[in-house]
Amino acid sequence: MPNHLKKHRESRRKTERAILLALIIILATSILIGIPSFATRKYGRPSSRLDYSNRLEYSARLLWYGDQLTQPLAQNSIEQSFIIEPGESIYSIASRLEEVGLIRNESAFRTYLIFTGIDTSIQAGEHILSPAMSTIDIARSMQDVTPGQITFIILPGWRMEEIAASLPTSGLNITPEAFLETAKSAPHGLDFLPASASTEGFLYPDAYILSRETTTEELVSEFLLNFSLHLTTDLQNGFARQDLDTYQAVTIASILQREAVIPEEQPQIASVFINRWNVGMKLDSDPTVQYALGYNSVQGTWWTNPLSAADLKFDSHYNTYVYTGLPPGPIANPSLRALQAVASPADTPYFFFRARCDGSGLHVFAVTFEEHIQNACQ
Repeated sequence: MPNHLKKHRESRRKTERAILLALIIILATSILIGIPSFATRKYGRPSSRLDYSNRLEYSARLLWYGDQLTQPLAQNSIEQSFIIEPGESIYSIASRLEEVGLIRNESAFRTYLIFTGIDTSIQAGEHILSPAMSTIDIARSMQDVTPGQITFIILPGWRMEEIAASLPTSGLNITPEAFLETAKSAPHGLDFLPASASTEGFLYPDAYILSRETTTEELVSEFLLNFSLHLTTDLQNGFARQDLDTYQAVTIASILQREAVIPEEQPQIASVFINRWNVGMKLDSDPTVQYALGYNSVQGTWWTNPLSAADLKFDSHYNTYVYTGLPPGPIANPSLRALQAVASPADTPYFFFRARCDGSGLHVFAVTFEEHIQNACQ
């Protein structure tokens, strides 16, 4: 082979090796940057005490543990007392939590504590915990509230305006108007929220320990982050088994949350709505009408009760007495229990339910409309 061809081939090989090396460096850099970024989106901001190498290490560990952090050890279990001694190390706490069957993996628990900085704010004393709580829920419940922090509570079934109304007395320097403006615009990067949707339904009900300096954007992000932490693979698979995407499932769960006075009935009521959805019936749900009507200044509530015959005809796509199918979006922010009921509804033939006549808050169910009429109070 002529020398000039050999030189050309060798030059081309060097160029190709240089390109390959550059691609490897770019890929490695992307991974190194992407791991902490993804962990932050999924688990919240890392502790300021972690340098970059530690942040990378603990981010990778969190992503490795995955559902071990978000899945409860047991869905249905009783609460138990767990006492943390003053000065007790997180290694001892984590080990004992696993020993008594409250968490699945003590290493995953410690990793989350160190990543978030909760390891520095664990409160000594008695904690009431349950295996039905996820590792993350248990870690957060153990925090000590300092003077620079407040506890902010979202109750299951609140709509975003009710969350906003609680802000003036919360200790946060956030106005209801600023909160609603932010909450009505879905942030980018959340695959469970359609681009044009508000965050209604995804402001996860919980008790939040927050800095008094929390901004409006940080507050909404914290609520959404908490929702994403509880959106486990099992939950998503359950939605898929009902032929529902996450947004549809949360919409049904929000209606269910407002309908079910007794939480134990949620799987049965969920079955009614899903049965109706599957055959194309109207959902005929009072809470959707209440949501459509908005604030009732006479009653001083966002949930008008009782509803009149004229209310049931109110022209809104949220009114499921008027329009078939699901409303445009969630009508409230449902609890984890309501979400689980939609993911795993009771297996029933029911298409109708109405309140019992004894004032218990329970319901009586029916397969046919004729049976439903017979169940009316006399």
